[in-house]
Amino acid sequence: MRMIAMREPGSRGARPVRALTAHFLAPAVAGSLHLSVAVPSARRRASTCAVTGRQDGARVLVGSAVFGPGRPGPAYDGRPSLAVPGPQDCGLLDSPLELSPFAQNLEIRPATDAQPLGGGEKAELVAWVRFVDGRALDAEAVAILTDVLPPGLYARWRTACPIPTAELTVHFTDALDAGPAEGWALVRIRTEQAGNGWALDESEVRSAEGRLLALARQARVVQDAPGHQNPSGHQHQTLPGHQTPPGH
Repeated sequence: MRMIAMREPGSRGARPVRALTAHFLAPAVAGSLHLSVAVPSARRRASTCAVTGRQDGARVLVGSAVFGPGRPGPAYDGRPSLAVPGPQDCGLLDSPLELSPFAQNLEIRPATDAQPLGGGEKAELVAWVRFVDGRALDAEAVAILTDVLPPGLYARWRTACPIPTAELTVHFTDALDAGPAEGWALVRIRTEQAGNGWALDESEVRSAEGRLLALARQARVVQDAPGHQNPSGHQHQTLPGHQTPPGH
């Protein structure tokens, strides 16, 4: 899915994407995805594009994106930067392909003691990530990185359970207005709340220099069964691992 690579049809210049939302209606399979785009609003300050994705004629996602030019205004970043070792001081993630086949495209170096399926106390994972093909961190790449780590709950669990995404929203900062970032990105994902078979994850992506590139939130469906541990201590079944992140 390349929704973040869009520019609103008919625009005269490249207008940066400011927000992206996707609702996943059905599992998408590897292969072509036909996107149809409509422009319900095209204005000087902001434009909105609506997108429908189909495979074999069936709708698998609907979404929207907001585009808008930069302009003079106040600057503020109220989120504290993450105090972690640099990527050169962090070891490679063990067996990332067991968590997601897409991991073959990435180098992932956990930046804290928390590991996927490590049975920790906090539902949070932090890692340095870069693409093995050396691609720049443009809006498309950054959107992928917001969902590239396993769900935050995996930091607490010891066995995997499917937690597919029902809805994902990404907000991009002005840090990409001047062009893409390069090299490593620092990615954090954490589960803010979970209960009644749903989980709310928040993620952030920063450049190697510490600039905030994007924030994302997503609603996930937690598929439970006996034998698996959830945050409240109840047991659930052990099932195979993590979904491929949306966008691949």
